[in-house]
Amino acid sequence: MEAQLRRPVEQRVAGKRAQAKEQNRRVILDAARQVFAELGYGATTVRDIIRATPLASGTFYNYFRSKEEVFQAMRDETALALRPVLREARLKCETAEAFVSETFRAFFSYVVESRANLPKLKRTEAVHVRVDTIEVLAGFEELRADLDAAIGRGLFARVDAEFLTASMVGIAFELADVLQSRETPDPEAATRFATALVMGGLAALPKRESPVPAA
Repeated sequence: MEAQLRRPVEQRVAGKRAQAKEQNRRVILDAARQVFAELGYGATTVRDIIRATPLASGTFYNYFRSKEEVFQAMRDETALALRPVLREARLKCETAEAFVSETFRAFFSYVVESRANLPKLKRTEAVHVRVDTIEVLAGFEELRADLDAAIGRGLFARVDAEFLTASMVGIAFELADVLQSRETPDPEAATRFATALVMGGLAALPKRESPVPAA
């Protein structure tokens, strides 16, 4: 009987601890997002992030070992929010071109709408930040699965789905970096360019009539 009475109390205590842990993690991520936006990823230190929170320095290291891990967690959050948007955009498509364009459009639109909360990495910094985090990799696998299904439905020719997945991911990430660096990013222009490149190669790309706008 005593054990039965004690169990609800223990459950409430465990629940409060879990809630406190999630709140602390949220505080750290929100503070890091603000500091990255103000100082830039490269200039930010763990100490800067800790100073932007009400938490003790030791608390930070209960959740993350470095600013790189914080950034990776932020990428996972972004991927978790974006994955269902991308899948919904793809699954309603009835042609290969629509599949490709809607995938890019959903991705680029999200990047532009959220760019204030997505820290921009310099090229020299990007090589030191992993993209093979759980949610990001899950997004890649979903694209591959959707491509396999589209090939099975006859939307695409029997192309190498693994190569096509890698190509679309590479184009998406690289153009997203360019979009974030421009004062007036145009997700539709990026969508048209990326779709033409995938569907027709260089010969299908629209020709520019004016110089590339300054970043």
